[in-house]
Amino acid sequence: MNENTHRLAAPLLSGLLGSVCLSGCKLEVLDSKGPIGVAESALIGTATFTMLLVVVPVILLTLIFAWRYRASNKNATYAPKWAHSTAIEVVVWAIPAIIILYLGILTWRTSHELDPYKEIKVENVKPINVEVVALDWKWLFIYPDLGVASVNQVAFPVGTPVNFRITSDSVMNSFFIPQLGGQIYAMAGMQTKLHLLADHAGDYAGISANYSGAGFSDMKFRALAMSQAEFDAWVQNVKTAPEGLDMNVYAGVSRPSQKEAVRYFSTVDPKLFNNIVGKYNNGNVAVGANCVTKG
Repeated sequence: MNENTHRLAAPLLSGLLGSVCLSGCKLEVLDSKGPIGVAESALIGTATFTMLLVVVPVILLTLIFAWRYRASNKNATYAPKWAHSTAIEVVVWAIPAIIILYLGILTWRTSHELDPYKEIKVENVKPINVEVVALDWKWLFIYPDLGVASVNQVAFPVGTPVNFRITSDSVMNSFFIPQLGGQIYAMAGMQTKLHLLADHAGDYAGISANYSGAGFSDMKFRALAMSQAEFDAWVQNVKTAPEGLDMNVYAGVSRPSQKEAVRYFSTVDPKLFNNIVGKYNNGNVAVGANCVTKG
């Protein structure tokens, strides 16, 4: 095998090996089960295809030019004094400029359409409110309107908008359900929002997308999208749990732990979420753009 063959074989074998290694991966981000996830997957595809309109021709032309003007090709035009071509200048500047302009407009438009703070409205369907607290290394979900809570499991009916209020009682984290779309940071003393909706019933993976220490890799939860009847049954099951969640119990729940099992709380202190946020702000919890209230 000569030197040129070695040079061609190396990248081909690397690409083949990479394909084999990735063949077992589940690309959950592209297997969307909700309108936000579908829109984000479409955006990824559109942006990638648009950028490839430049990348692929450049790679092909590089290979073509390298082959055509190789030293051994005596039939290629030899023009050592060539310095400028207006036509080439127009092409190499105009096409990328148009693509960048298109991507800029696309980004601006979708940034507003997919704003995580933008509520999802479904006619005649009341949203479900869920308060999320990132802990070391687990997730606490509080249902303020239902008076229950859970650890490492969140449930909601299919076709019902879910309004998440998110904070952290530890270092900064990131709340992410890949198949439903959206990703938002959880920060101590602050509240962020995320609005999602599931179109299909399923058991979806939820993760932390921001490194947060020793237990980060196991800081996972399950998001259960189910029928309304199944959700009502889930709530009734949680309400039979022997534990309630007040500040004293929460002190134990919030202690660092890894690979925490799913845990239910039949009652919850209605001020718990605000108290968690307020502990970093002298008891103040922002509830609007220009006002604060005591937790």
